[in-house]
Amino acid sequence: MDDLVIRNARVVDGTGAPPYPADVAVTGDRITAVGQGAGPGRRTVDADGAILTPGFVDIHTHYDGQATWDPILAPSSWHGVTTAVMGNCGVGFAPARPDRHDWLIGLMEGVEDIPGSALAEGITWEWESFPQFLDALDRTPRTMDLGTQVPHGAVRAYVMGERGARNEPATADDIAAMKAIVKEGVAAGALGFSTSRTLAHRAIDGEPVPGTFAAEDELFGIGEALRELGAGVYEIAPVGAAGEDVNAPPDEVRWMRRLAEATGRPVSFALLQVDAAPDLWRELMNLSAGTDARLYPQVAGRPFGMLIGLETLHAFGDHPTYVSELALLPLPERVGRMRDPDVRARILAERPPEEDLLAAMVRGCLDRLFPLDGDRPDYEPAPDDSVAARAAATGRDPLEMLYDLLLEDDGRNLLLLPLLNYSERSLDPVREMLTHPRAVLGLGDGGAHCGFICDASLPTTMLSHWARDRRRGEKLPLEHVVRLMTRDTARLYGLEDRGVIAPGKKADLNLIDFDRVANRRPEMRYDLPAGGRRLVQRADGYLATFVSGTQVFADGEHTGELPGRLVRGARS
Repeated sequence: MDDLVIRNARVVDGTGAPPYPADVAVTGDRITAVGQGAGPGRRTVDADGAILTPGFVDIHTHYDGQATWDPILAPSSWHGVTTAVMGNCGVGFAPARPDRHDWLIGLMEGVEDIPGSALAEGITWEWESFPQFLDALDRTPRTMDLGTQVPHGAVRAYVMGERGARNEPATADDIAAMKAIVKEGVAAGALGFSTSRTLAHRAIDGEPVPGTFAAEDELFGIGEALRELGAGVYEIAPVGAAGEDVNAPPDEVRWMRRLAEATGRPVSFALLQVDAAPDLWRELMNLSAGTDARLYPQVAGRPFGMLIGLETLHAFGDHPTYVSELALLPLPERVGRMRDPDVRARILAERPPEEDLLAAMVRGCLDRLFPLDGDRPDYEPAPDDSVAARAAATGRDPLEMLYDLLLEDDGRNLLLLPLLNYSERSLDPVREMLTHPRAVLGLGDGGAHCGFICDASLPTTMLSHWARDRRRGEKLPLEHVVRLMTRDTARLYGLEDRGVIAPGKKADLNLIDFDRVANRRPEMRYDLPAGGRRLVQRADGYLATFVSGTQVFADGEHTGELPGRLVRGARS
């Protein structure tokens, strides 16, 4: 008798095949049968026609710190993710000499906007070497499986000290030492190596991430570790990833192609549409495809930007009255003061003597700033939904309108500011990315950018927007959307035991009410260590999530079970 039988499901199996009716049987942590008329089980779940998918494999997260203190790993776990890969973009917490802990925290805080106070209080530092870090992760049960990569920034600082932190050139001895550390980490089970070359990634002190200016001999020398082991992905945040340079990216793709050819390993790089060159992504995608090398652009399924609000950042954060009288007040008091007609008039009449860069950016982007109206946020808003367009249509000043919008929902209202992937005020280019044969889905950044975004909800956007609700262009077939989040991402990292519903595969499963699955509105919580803030986003429609055959969520609530473990690559 099987341990679990899920009957009457509409199976979307992760291969790209259309949905089909089936029962799925599970014993232990493995699927034992898929088809009609399964036998009895110790536990039976009637799916009643709900869709059953493989658990989602999210290859771009930053739970490197959170994973050491939080077994739930929300918000990703609320959105059907059963395997997450961290250690992306060249930042992480191993290897770590004892005197570099604070520096590594500052690096992560600057690049990924994770509160340094939360990291300092939460991280246990039970390791120095990368294998010791893996062992520490392995001792902690979780809701999901977790894999990690060896980050260039930490390796460079470990080997080169201040020279590495300051991005000085690596010597031959430095490169040999870095290669040895990466080889040791991947041999112990790391899923690959990551580096960042974009100037958008900076430590809390403003310095570029170590490795940003690394020469080819360093990058290829480290890649030799992966080639010799025949294991691991090489993940890169490339030059120009955030639009800071639109001339270098073609050459960047060409050297990454040579890297993939030289190592024989998959190379995955971030690819987004940038306003300064809205069609550049297509050229880069085609360059990556014009080769037998294993070069895979990593794309996002929605705009990439910020959420604007009183608890995140906004256009009035540098106005003198706000700075001197309101900024430090608790939110309810702040909202009450801002509703005072005199305070409102003063703030709107002021111009900041010294502009804050981010506040000024918001003021300059009112034509692409969109209220997240209603209970279900729309990540493909129409141009006439922007604050500027709404103000023009009603004869109001756009900053006045924004001021009033910020006060809605007792000051918890949020507005979407797309900075990337929305140059045409449409997701048609993103749809083209998502259907390209070389593209892999990623860039959800779970655990990162806590104060400004919550893109860990991307799996739910993929299901609800792309497969069901999209109205401003073509949708995507449900089976394509599921394949992007399961088989394709698992396969990139060599996780062939998951990502497909088939006998012998790992029993990581999502039972989903497809008619109801949707994101709720993002909200700010102050539940990180030391009271650190983070934006989170719940979802509806996830009836059940199973990891290794054990149910971890029921109707969106944690069951108390923690079957998730560390995924080791080369050793597994």
